[in-house]
Amino acid sequence: MLKRAFVARDPGRLRLRSAVRAVLGIGLAVAVCGLAGHSLVAAVTGGLAALLALFTVTDTTVRGQAVTTALLPAVGFPVLALAALLHGHPVARGVAFLAVMGAGVYGRRWGPRGHSLGVFAFMAFFTTQFLHTLPGQLPELYSAVALSLLSSSAVRFGLWCYERGLTPAAVPAPVSGTGLARVTTRQAIQAATGGAVALMAGQLLSDQRWYWAVGATWWVFVNTASRGETLVRGFRRVLGTLIGIPVSLCVVVPLHGAPVPTALLVAIGVFGIFYTAAVSYTWMMLSVTVMAGALYGALGVLDPALLALRLSETAVGALGAMLAVLLVLPVTTHAATDAWIQRALRCVHACTEEAAARLSGSTTADPAPRIAELEALLGRVRLSLAPLVHPLSPLRARRVRAGHVLALLDACAREVRGLASVAADPEASHDARLAAACWRVESAVEALTAAERPARTLPAVGVPAHAGATEPALAHLHGLERALAELAAPLHSSPRAPLVAN
Repeated sequence: MLKRAFVARDPGRLRLRSAVRAVLGIGLAVAVCGLAGHSLVAAVTGGLAALLALFTVTDTTVRGQAVTTALLPAVGFPVLALAALLHGHPVARGVAFLAVMGAGVYGRRWGPRGHSLGVFAFMAFFTTQFLHTLPGQLPELYSAVALSLLSSSAVRFGLWCYERGLTPAAVPAPVSGTGLARVTTRQAIQAATGGAVALMAGQLLSDQRWYWAVGATWWVFVNTASRGETLVRGFRRVLGTLIGIPVSLCVVVPLHGAPVPTALLVAIGVFGIFYTAAVSYTWMMLSVTVMAGALYGALGVLDPALLALRLSETAVGALGAMLAVLLVLPVTTHAATDAWIQRALRCVHACTEEAAARLSGSTTADPAPRIAELEALLGRVRLSLAPLVHPLSPLRARRVRAGHVLALLDACAREVRGLASVAADPEASHDARLAAACWRVESAVEALTAAERPARTLPAVGVPAHAGATEPALAHLHGLERALAELAAPLHSSPRAPLVAN
């Protein structure tokens, strides 16, 4: 797990640059709040706002990111006011919190911007509970949030906007549907239900820190699309917190809130959150736990009992999420995975068509955007299959089978990338065999994605011995045909033995 988090490949050093920029942006935001004369509570609020803006705003273009960042106060300020006004009314406060939670998850149906605004709204409510905000503090908090967003934006869009010049990342649209068939609708209901369970259980554990349980439920739902994904994420959240507690005891408690080392520890936590988020949710949660411990130390309220309570609240919050996804309008792992695999296969076909058109002399055909889309779709397939390939999964046969499917899909992507690379060569030429091979790829994809899929396998494809040496385009197409033919066996299995567990 340690190797996966800190030795994982980082193409273009994007994770490293994102983590360093986050430390700079959040550090500048807190410093500006301090220079403006804001209190420690306001500075913490501003720093958290800057962290959320840098972490959750993931629009595919720099302009889109700037627009979403500018919209954050539009949802955050009213929620801050609502939470502060309801501070002394527990029942109304709880109902409002759950409503914000459900709306935040439902907003994911509008893509990255809806997701970012939903997260910011929820965390605005959460922060008021974390800091016990009262209505009289709102003007100072508004000022701190505005200054922090401006400061972090100056770093992100001005000082170090490394995204300029990069190909925009492809973000696959959510699997569509209407009414309760839409995943985001189901998850909004699940999140509100799980949050209600967490709120009640959290209140039993502590009437002061109950919001930790609700927060744990919320973050378990973020970036998941099936009950299997949610269960795995809940386990990893508890595990990361469990590891982070002793680290906080050994590192944070002895500091006794000393400003300089506490600030340094918060910076390390921020770096860890951004650097490990894409590769290990467990290590990201460890970083969150250490950072939260350091913030409580700065506020002068940290002790071992508080850390133990945090672990308990996290556990009941994760349990609330797990119960909700299992019992309330469940989205099965099999259904989610099958939808993503079919979209990935159709994208393979589209990539092949674009590359073939380019080889035939078309000046407008460009497989590069399709390649980026395919990478994003394969990322979603891996995430959806995570419950089955998890080391603790008891379904060994299905785990091996799912791993085989992932390997074959990776092989498809590898051959498509190779074909696109050949197509980009101005010396490459086209012949009739390429058209025939592309037609066979199209037929294979149609057979794999047909609504009625009988239990059958596609015929094996032979590759000419000389193809790899003299005809690279044909070699890649034959390799793609072979991978698609091998995929037929696991994907055409009986519906009673689905690819992944329900």
